[in-house]
Amino acid sequence: MAGETENDHKIKLIIQIPCFNEEKTLSVVLGELPRELPGVDVIEWLVIDDGSEDATADVARKYGVDHIVVHPQNKGLATAFTTGLKAALEQGADIIVNTDADNQYKSSCIPDLIQPILANKAEFVVGARPIDKIENFSSIKKVLQRLGSWTVRMASGTDIPDAPSGFRAISRSAALRLNIFSGYTYTLETIIQAGKKGIAISWVPIETNKELRPSRLLSSIPSYIFHSMVTIIRIFIVYRPFRFFATIGVILSLLGVGLLARFLYFYFTGGGAGHIQSVVIAGILCGIGFHTILIAFVADLISVNRRLLEQIKSSIQKNKV
Repeated sequence: MAGETENDHKIKLIIQIPCFNEEKTLSVVLGELPRELPGVDVIEWLVIDDGSEDATADVARKYGVDHIVVHPQNKGLATAFTTGLKAALEQGADIIVNTDADNQYKSSCIPDLIQPILANKAEFVVGARPIDKIENFSSIKKVLQRLGSWTVRMASGTDIPDAPSGFRAISRSAALRLNIFSGYTYTLETIIQAGKKGIAISWVPIETNKELRPSRLLSSIPSYIFHSMVTIIRIFIVYRPFRFFATIGVILSLLGVGLLARFLYFYFTGGGAGHIQSVVIAGILCGIGFHTILIAFVADLISVNRRLLEQIKSSIQKNKV
């Protein structure tokens, strides 16, 4: 802040809650949120009403929420999360805590969640739930949670044990560098981005409350798997385009070379006349492989340009406050 020394600066924490038709559960969440915490000078609450058709915004006002952002129509969880980050940054947040409106996460764990950021040991902290101990999680859901988290760890190079957890703390510097592309969920994408961008990410164990309503994001297991895999692949392509396309190109080229070698073997041993189709297919595969490798170079150049644009965007946002 202009004219403010480091010693004078007050640490502001904004707790954001994306909401869609949450009038029945929001009051429970707000009733447990803290207004004072050690190491934090100012705590404010932010509710993102994502096109609710009930009295969600009225409940937020009744409980004294400091900032309420309303979407005129439902835009999805990822967009609501992004709206919250933008609003929190505009309000001067040094730390942003995201929690769910269904009261899944215990607010008493917020001090543990923000501690690594206050201690300058992390910029992004995920609250890891005790998946095996959550009674309302079915066996299939527990398997999906573990599988999804393992996939995200492989794609991001991080060690987050509960990637789908929406209970997380993000420093101002990290929030400025995150850009959400998915319209489905932000949880997996932000972790992969943090890993690829070198954002210091960590996790802490947290506790959960009893279920007040079923999860809306996991209403259909096949749909959840499909959307999650699309998100992971999409973000991997965005941040590792050369590796992705080059790998495909090399595999196709090697298959083509293998078929060509097969034809040459039969040709020089006297049986090449019946294997001319191998030459045709080999030519097609090598051609596609070559062009895919060229795409890898072009995609890498585009990726460099995107990173430069992200740096410019981050610098502009920093200078606004």
